[in-house]
Amino acid sequence: MSGTAEKVSVTVEALREQIRRLQAAPRKYLAALRTGVETFDELLPGGGLPLGQVVELWGEAASGRTSLALRAVASAHREGRLCAYVDGPGELYPPAAVAAGVDPARLLIVRPKTAEQLAWSAVQLVRSGAFACVVLDLTRGPAGRSEGGVRLSPAEGKRLMDAAGRGGSLLLLLTAPEAPGDGMMRLRTEARGDAGLSVEVVRSRQGGIGSRTLVPWRALYPELTGGECPWGPELLPAEDVTVPELPRERAPREGHRGILGQRPGRDTPMPSLRPNLDAGAALH
Repeated sequence: MSGTAEKVSVTVEALREQIRRLQAAPRKYLAALRTGVETFDELLPGGGLPLGQVVELWGEAASGRTSLALRAVASAHREGRLCAYVDGPGELYPPAAVAAGVDPARLLIVRPKTAEQLAWSAVQLVRSGAFACVVLDLTRGPAGRSEGGVRLSPAEGKRLMDAAGRGGSLLLLLTAPEAPGDGMMRLRTEARGDAGLSVEVVRSRQGGIGSRTLVPWRALYPELTGGECPWGPELLPAEDVTVPELPRERAPREGHRGILGQRPGRDTPMPSLRPNLDAGAALH
């Protein structure tokens, strides 16, 4: 009996030692998701994307926001964890995601039919706690609607932050410049031609506001042979175009319009009744 008690005591002490070791470990290994892109991870206050929080990747189209999100998903997949992607525009290209290291067998793609269902879907996924990382793409609404991006209401933003805190998942918001979100941390992304991707911390409760780094394209796309931009040469700036003003139609006046736009009794004279009266008198 004493031998059994001794074994239990040894096991309990071993567990206590493991708990002390975990508590003494750097917090970034416990509460952050590292993407593997060193320059990007070092920019963040915790050494990675914080779990249990909402992080916003805010930038123009082709600014690298989706590439960073896919790298975060791929990092979670390398740890054997599940992820979800709420695809507002419905434009997630699976081959590109696989090329970024995403495991399609561990990725749930949700494509709501209306813009109102985007935030609701993300809340349910994050609150479940089953997904290490959930991406919510708000750059456009379903079926190409909401070209300027889908803007969340304050109530929706609060529900998302509460869900992330309860579920312990990382929620990545992909937002357009015209419709910023309400994440606890906001990172501005901007393409710098062939040089790479500029990332700046513009909002953070953990400090580091104003910090900026340049992520080379090779760090995001190792298959690139040179230092060129992954989507080809940078587009030339658009020229100002003056749209001629079209002639406006005159608003119709009140009343019913008949044939050829005439209003009986007002636009044309009444027909004369004299021939009918003369014909009736002749019959008598």
